[in-house]
Formats: sequence, C-alpha cells, structure tokens
Amino acid sequence: MKDVTQILDGMRGGNRKEAMERLVPLIYDELRALAKAQLSHERPDHSLQATALVHEAYLRLLSGDQPPWNDRQHFFRAAAEAMRRILIEHARKRTRIKRGGKRVRVELSGVDLANEQDLDEILALDDAFRRLEEQDPKAADVVRLRFFAGLSVGETARAMDLSERTVKREWAFARAWLYDALRDTGG
Repeated sequence: MKDVTQILDGMRGGNRKEAMERLVPLIYDELRALAKAQLSHERPDHSLQATALVHEAYLRLLSGDQPPWNDRQHFFRAAAEAMRRILIEHARKRTRIKRGGKRVRVELSGVDLANEQDLDEILALDDAFRRLEEQDPKAADVVRLRFFAGLSVGETARAMDLSERTVKREWAFARAWLYDALRDTGG
C-alpha cells in the first residue's frame, strides 16, 4: 500500500512514465477485482469483460488531463469513477441501438430499486446518482466506493477517513435517497 502512494508521489514529481511502469504490476489485480465488482451489477451477457473494462479505465486515467492522485485511495476512487462512466456510456450506446426487450436487474446492496430494469432505468440510476452528487457529495462518494467500486464498509471508511458508523449512516441515507429518486421518476 505504501509503495503505491510513493509511486503516485513520484508522478507528481514529473516522472510519470517510469512511475506508471512501476504502478501497473502493483495495482492490476486490484483494478481487475474492481472491474469485476462493477460488472457484477450489470446484466450477465454484458459485452464488456473485466479485463477490457480495466484497460479502458486505465487508459482514461493515464490520458494526461487527469490531476495527480494524492494517494492510493484517491487513485482507486478515480478508477471506480472511470469504470462507472464507461459502463454508463456503454448503456447509452445500447439504448440508441434499440436492442429491444432485454431486461436486467440492478440491485443496490440488497435493496431492489425495481423489479425489472432495462437500459433506460440504468441511465435513470445514473441521473439520480448525479443529482445525489450535487445535493450530498459525501453520500455520493460512499455510493461510488460501496456500489460502484465494491468496497466494504471498512475499506470505504479508510478511503474517506471516516468512521464505519458514519459510512453506514451515509450508505443508508444514499440508498433511501436513490430509491426515492428512482421511484419518483418511474425508474
């Protein structure tokens, strides 16, 4: 863990290419696990595989316009956000293609947001998430780490420098808020 933070510090020092070459072997397995967690919320026949999602997110993270990451947790929050955006873009493309009638189920850690969900409803979840992000950024960060990155309560607490009790409270609030937001929009 300390090695990753030290390498990220090296990136800020201007040695980005060498730092990335050292970073990849240390984080690849964790990024792949993160991608699997992201894809576990998607339909079973999703055309993106964990490896492709990791590679696409990694390319986005290295695209040069990203600010340097403060530490390991900051990097993985950015990776989770990149993966979430890739999956949303993929869902948007699929709705444009009009695949017709395929339904998927999306759960938010045991709380069913709806009985059956299609791609429009996944996009509704993204819209609700963005509104939550505007209203309560801390709750949205908890959702990003718990739901999109698949982190445990303890991991989320460490990443956000919060108590586990606070994370549980924010998580409960965010789930209820998103549930209500989706119910109000018919999603």
